[in-house]
Amino acid sequence: MMNFPKLVSFFKNSKQKLHHQSEQLRDQLATIEALPQLVILGLLTGSIAGLVIVLFRALVEIPLYIALPDNNENFEMLSQTAHFWIPVIGAICLGVVMQLFDKKHYSTGVAHVLDRIRNHQGRLPFGNFFMQLLGGAFCLITGQSVGREGPAVHLGAASGSLLGQWLKLPNNSLKPLAGCGVAAAIAACFNTPMAGVIFAMEVVVMEYSIAGFLPVILSAVAGTAISQAFYGNNINFNPLNREMGGLIELPLFIIAGFSIAIFAAAFIRIQLFVCKYTQAHPIALRIAAAGLVTGCGAVFYPQIMGVGYDTIDLALAGQLGLSLLIGLMLIKLMVTAVVLGLGTPGGVIGPLLFIGACVGGVIGGAANWLMPQSASPIGFYVILGMGAMMGAVLNAPLAAMMAILELTFVPGIIFPSMLVVVVACLTSRWAFKTEGLFEALLKVQGKHRTMEVAEHLLSKTGIRSLLDRRFAICPHVISFQQAENILSKHPNWVILDEEKQLINASDLAAYMTKIKDNTTDINLLEISARRLDMVEVAAESNLYQALVAITQAQVDAVYICQSNQIVGVVTNEKINNYYRL
Repeated sequence: MMNFPKLVSFFKNSKQKLHHQSEQLRDQLATIEALPQLVILGLLTGSIAGLVIVLFRALVEIPLYIALPDNNENFEMLSQTAHFWIPVIGAICLGVVMQLFDKKHYSTGVAHVLDRIRNHQGRLPFGNFFMQLLGGAFCLITGQSVGREGPAVHLGAASGSLLGQWLKLPNNSLKPLAGCGVAAAIAACFNTPMAGVIFAMEVVVMEYSIAGFLPVILSAVAGTAISQAFYGNNINFNPLNREMGGLIELPLFIIAGFSIAIFAAAFIRIQLFVCKYTQAHPIALRIAAAGLVTGCGAVFYPQIMGVGYDTIDLALAGQLGLSLLIGLMLIKLMVTAVVLGLGTPGGVIGPLLFIGACVGGVIGGAANWLMPQSASPIGFYVILGMGAMMGAVLNAPLAAMMAILELTFVPGIIFPSMLVVVVACLTSRWAFKTEGLFEALLKVQGKHRTMEVAEHLLSKTGIRSLLDRRFAICPHVISFQQAENILSKHPNWVILDEEKQLINASDLAAYMTKIKDNTTDINLLEISARRLDMVEVAAESNLYQALVAITQAQVDAVYICQSNQIVGVVTNEKINNYYRL
């Protein structure tokens, strides 16, 4: 017969042990040297993000396989009437549903991730995650001119952040976990693990260190493994035999870089303009307008609907005529920039690859007309255009080059792509005065903020790492015997419970040496001692948050509580000494 009291005791002890281990993990993650713990959490984050991306792709692809049995991207097979009404009706339905939610959940995509990392300590809300998951999938199902990679980045980052929040980890660990989620999501969505790592470090984390890279790399591996388990190890675009014609083409590559910069700058400017002048309008009206814009464009060019990777494959094979390439290039650029500027919860990377492929195809056609014997195939220029457009718009040249290499599996593209991408990025940034799209969007939305050096350093360390746990708590009036008992435990601080003030224990000891009558009560508010006012902060806070709390409350120290009991204190002086070392 089961011994019930022993069973209860076992579970109670197990619970206490688990709680103790959890607290140890949180304390370790509060430091900047928690590499082993971050690596394990990175692996877990990558696995979760990979599963989320598989779910997201299933939400998109299963309905499209049913509606478009021959090819789940073949919207062209539908009638012209369907090309107009599907995105329009879909957008109206999506807008009405979004209008029912709180407007704080409207923000999605990569810009939202950057905002939460920089301005909210990496805490991504579940409501926005839910909106991105279902809204992004619905956009792609109804043929909106958006991509799936932006939603993937948001979903991956949120997977890491929400995991950290659920485990009540220190805020300084949420940013690296979000970066791990981004890498895993890009890797799972594109089957491009290296591009996922570089995109996460170059665009989201914006930090290069061994401690930063290793968890992100392992997370990308986990995301790729999950994706390949469901979809196999396939590259996104059909591999063709494309080789560079020769060094004589270098001037053409430079011209290609300049040309792509024009379209990159135009894309950024249009999206920023639309966002700036429409963001105050109701979301239902904006999304409906986006659907109308997509529907009008799709009537003439149905290829712009959805992800459009099938059209990119045709461009790579040189099977699209010059007039069609030009039309697709212009319509896709205009429609996508407007749709995303209106707030549609879709991605930008896929459309950028589409636009870049069309621009590259036009330039490749011109190159083959000028140098029919020595120019590279059109598909070669298509690849260069894809990488340069992505790099110039996102201001992420390394991620763009690596993505194109992994997407097309053409090693010979590296040398010319370096030239074209750099020319496109420099021209877009310096000649046309355009920043990276996500940075520019944050400015238009009033969310851009430059992080100072001290903030950057202090945000990487949790408050737990500097906690002083050697203290005693007592009322402000105590007996001589109580004071002796307190000092016998050798605390650093004495906390006046009701007043939430700190007194240095050495000041109390010095006062007691002067007392002649040990029967007199001691009023700690009247003895000669320096008193530090305190304010409570959350146990997950980092040092920068603690410093902000001290400044705003005009106090000298902070403390954290667990189960309504103070477990540690940190003084302003200790925080300042930390980042001045």
